[in-house]
Order: sequence, then C-alpha cells, then structure tokens
Amino acid sequence: SVMVDVTGQTRKEKVILPSYLQVNKPNTIPHKKIEDPASGKVNTSSVARRQDLTSFHLIPPRVIFGVLKECCTYSTTVIMKNVGVNFSRFRVKQPPSHTGLRVIYTPGPVAAGLQVELEIEILAPQIEGEDTDGLEEVSHNIEILTETETLLLPVKANIL
Repeated sequence: SVMVDVTGQTRKEKVILPSYLQVNKPNTIPHKKIEDPASGKVNTSSVARRQDLTSFHLIPPRVIFGVLKECCTYSTTVIMKNVGVNFSRFRVKQPPSHTGLRVIYTPGPVAAGLQVELEIEILAPQIEGEDTDGLEEVSHNIEILTETETLLLPVKANIL
C-alpha cells in the first residue's frame, strides 16, 4: 500500500506517482479479444485473475516539436516500455508522406519490463501559399499497433 512506508509506519507525506501511472491509458483503442496460442502467456496463480497481461506505456505520451525551420530535419526519441507480465510484439503504422513524419524503430518482441526506442523524425515541409502568415501547423497521431490495443502518439509542430 502507498499509505505506509517500508517499515510499516503511516506515511506523513503523499506519494507522488509518475504522470504516466496517474492517468488511465489515454489515446488507446482496445482490440477485440483474440486468443493467440503463440503469444507466450504466463499462467501462474499470481496473475491468473489479471486481464491486462500485455501493456505498453509511451514516455513521453505526446511529442511537441515546437517551432521548426522549413526544409530542415528534426528528430526526438520516445521510449515504449512493456509494463505487462508477458512479452509482446508491436508494429508502427508509418504516417503519410505529406506530413513529413517518419518513425525509425527495430521490430521484434519486447520482454516484460524492457523498453524499445522509437525515433520520431520530421522533415519540416516547405510552406506553400501566402495566406498562412508564414506559420503552418503539422499535427498527426502515429498509430502503434500492439497485440491488445492501438496506441496513438500525438505529434505536433509549427513550421516557420
């Protein structure tokens, strides 16, 4: 319990949880339940009643590039951590080319407790038209397909 410390005494101050544990799975679309015989399930008594055995967290949960110079390439790293008790696989649905976004990652299974890095790269497109006042917003949700759900990673940038 978070109400007592490691010695069993009542805590004097409140425990501050990380932000990704405080919210209830934002930006996810659950899949229909499909039994996969090769998914590497754990059937011990400690997890027998738990339903969500595979789960990923994105750190950070959204990417905001800020103001970018047109025709330049920028990148950042997002960590995708497997917080479930089973190994799990995923794949990234690449964004359309007109957004200038690209996700670079190594495919394969992710063991429980481990993480992979997703490199989000943006080629800031050249602004066309004069009615934009020299500023154009790029916004897209990158879809990450896992075995149990689809994670949405919002990416935003302003092109100057």
